[in-house]
Amino acid sequence: MKRVIQFSRFFIPACVFSLIIIISGITGYVQKDGFNMGIDFRAGLIQEIQLVPRAFSLNYNGSGNAVVSLNNTALTITVSGVGVQGYSAQYLLADYNTIGAFAQALDQAEGISANIVVPGSTAFRTFVLDTQAAPILPDSASGDYWVHYLSFTAEEVPLDEIRSAIASFGNPAVQVLGDPADRHFMIRMQDSDLGNNFNTADIGTALEKYFGIGEVAVTGSNYVGSRFSKNLADQAVWLLGATLLLILIYAAIRFKFQFAIGAVLGIIHDSLVMVTFIVWTRMEFNTTTIAAILTILGYSINDTVVVFDRIRENIRIYPDDGFETILNRATTETLSRTFITTVTTMLAVVSLYIFTTGSMKDFALALMVGILSGVYSTIFIANGFVLLWDRKFKRKAVDSETVKT
Repeated sequence: MKRVIQFSRFFIPACVFSLIIIISGITGYVQKDGFNMGIDFRAGLIQEIQLVPRAFSLNYNGSGNAVVSLNNTALTITVSGVGVQGYSAQYLLADYNTIGAFAQALDQAEGISANIVVPGSTAFRTFVLDTQAAPILPDSASGDYWVHYLSFTAEEVPLDEIRSAIASFGNPAVQVLGDPADRHFMIRMQDSDLGNNFNTADIGTALEKYFGIGEVAVTGSNYVGSRFSKNLADQAVWLLGATLLLILIYAAIRFKFQFAIGAVLGIIHDSLVMVTFIVWTRMEFNTTTIAAILTILGYSINDTVVVFDRIRENIRIYPDDGFETILNRATTETLSRTFITTVTTMLAVVSLYIFTTGSMKDFALALMVGILSGVYSTIFIANGFVLLWDRKFKRKAVDSETVKT
């Protein structure tokens, strides 16, 4: 017969340990004035910038207007206007090996002039447009429309350098977007850091002072209002509450009521452990964090349901055994399944943590902590509550029989 591990001996120490973690999380939440809220949940500015030098300038001296657009594979110039024979010219990036060759092809278009400011033999990975400049090409007398480029030899820029360049704006949040070699960053600033005279171009100006004129392209800029951020925070709370309620209803229908309460207590425990982790690590609390918590709750309830199913089966198979024995046997029998599932899931999550950056890296880290917490809560918290419930009602039954006699 397989040796049965007496998990029930550790229920009380485990509860004490969990209480210490949860209390430390509540203490940290108060001391650190809540979560490190992301811009998703607070009013402020989100700006995407890319550190890329200028490649060439564009001008249009023909009739009508010329508009430039860019995607991952091609740069397109569209000419239109009243009384103008409109046309659209597309230049595939893959067809040109150097900036000189690309600029020469543009220069041959009717009305377009391209003036390169780097050696013509410079190779490029892609071009980048500054979204703060209007996409309509000016004529030669009005100025220049600059196109930036990302080279194959671009070195990574540490986040600390970006923070140093914009330190005058308070304490903006900075994260890497995509491959670090792309030198693409997201900068998030709270409303309180913007000031009355703030302009969205100020961040780019500060970065150009630090890295050099013409070395910065703003690829996106959005403002999140206070009403939207509050609504999003309220929706996140309702979402978590609805999740707990639906799990309670599901577990109550599938099992007895005490099992449903134990399952919900287990996932509440996991949520509070995640709160403790997020508070003390100062991980940014955003929509990605909410997704991680919901994923963890799903993983935890799945593990709990597997153990509870085995408990229900063993009650029928071993009707003469005490409930504590049945619970320990069921947990022991499902332990290998729990171990294999956890390890295989962890392999995927650890890979995600190693090979990603930014919010995805935080997502993977939160999952690692949550998965371990989910296994722990299933074995010690959910099971512990069900055993406590069973002992309490059996004690009441014994007391009532004693009174009758």
